[in-house]
Amino acid sequence: MEYQNNIYGQNPDQQNGQNQQNGYGQPNYTYYNNNAYQNYTPYQEPQKEKKKREHKSNGFGKKLMKCAALALVFGLVAGGVMVGVQYAAAPLLQTSNNGGSSGQPVLSNSDKNITSTSVSNTYVAVDVSDIVEEVMPSIVAITNISETEYRSFWGGSQTYESTSCGSGIIISNDGNYLYIVTNNHVINGAKTLTVTFADNATVGAEVKGADPSMDLAVVKVDLNSIQSSTMDAIKIATIGSSDELRVGEASIAIGNALGYGQSVTMGVISALNRTVTVSDSNSGTSYTAELIQTDAAINPGNSGGALLNSKGEVIGINSVKYSDTDVEGIGYAIPIDKAAPIIEELITKEKVDKSDSSYLGIAGVDVTNDVAGTYNMPTGVFVAQVLENSAAEQYGILPGDIIVAFEGKEITTMESLTDTLEYYAAGTTVEITVMRSNNGQYEEKVVEVVLGRKN
Repeated sequence: MEYQNNIYGQNPDQQNGQNQQNGYGQPNYTYYNNNAYQNYTPYQEPQKEKKKREHKSNGFGKKLMKCAALALVFGLVAGGVMVGVQYAAAPLLQTSNNGGSSGQPVLSNSDKNITSTSVSNTYVAVDVSDIVEEVMPSIVAITNISETEYRSFWGGSQTYESTSCGSGIIISNDGNYLYIVTNNHVINGAKTLTVTFADNATVGAEVKGADPSMDLAVVKVDLNSIQSSTMDAIKIATIGSSDELRVGEASIAIGNALGYGQSVTMGVISALNRTVTVSDSNSGTSYTAELIQTDAAINPGNSGGALLNSKGEVIGINSVKYSDTDVEGIGYAIPIDKAAPIIEELITKEKVDKSDSSYLGIAGVDVTNDVAGTYNMPTGVFVAQVLENSAAEQYGILPGDIIVAFEGKEITTMESLTDTLEYYAAGTTVEITVMRSNNGQYEEKVVEVVLGRKN
């Protein structure tokens, strides 16, 4: 019996058969009950079929489709989240109107009784070079050579010359003198004063008058000492109004910064009527005044220079910079409307001849702001002693009184009182305002005094 279709070369009843192989491709014989069956298909090793390399046209496309699907899913999820957020935030972003209907957004002005701020389109970047070119000839540098006294190692008293620099503004001309306004601390203690004009010409100057209580001074220069070329180069500053200033206006500061020569800084008016107490360690004076605050840099040497508005008008006299490691951009200037009457008085008022010098007859001590705050006292000059047979004793000024004004002019230091007396001749009747203690409370009292003659 033949088994031709058995590719394994064995009969179905394999337990009774035995396979013999002579090698691949040779006939194998299966013996079954000792009978050989030769006519069957021999065993052959199955050949591996070569797989055709298929071009996968959908590789990149499949990735692209996956990205698109992910993007679609993300978009749907994000959209759903945003809808939920808007729904949840709706009560915060809208005001309820008529029982829950949507109203105006919270960040809008729905109450027309309150006016909204308007938007300005007028601001433009400012080039101040033309202003500076016009004003610079009216600004001067002032050099102060003074003598400073100090105690030596051996206990003796010695002096040395010191030089300081500041600025000034040419304010008027009366045909004989050129008048320059500056700060009192710029000219304080001067042994020699020199003024340097815009063309770098330097001439000598002298103090016309000073008001330490407002840190103001006027310097005069003899016109005969100024060359004609310098007269052609200089100008008199135009005065503006500090009372009309608004916070945020542009401000320009010009002065002899650090003694290197005239320089320009620019900023804005930061605040008005700032009550500031200024102490000068060199002169030992202090004063309190309402000043203009600006962020235009006011550096050492700028003192006495001009603070200008955008028209090039003088609106203030640079006075002091707030100096601290934690502070930047705070400088102060004396408002020109407050300074003008004092400047005019310093120019027009003449000091009396030495032979007519007046004398009050007190020994006084400055009551500074620190002392006043500590002991609950008014600032001014504390009368430590009233000299015997003096005008002060004769007309009722008492030890312990604090002099706060002289003829209506504020007095804050003994120096300011002494400077004021230089303009009053002996025998002049003046009103002196004092604060007198009454059971621990200070009361104001005005005393009329006929000034004595200074020996």
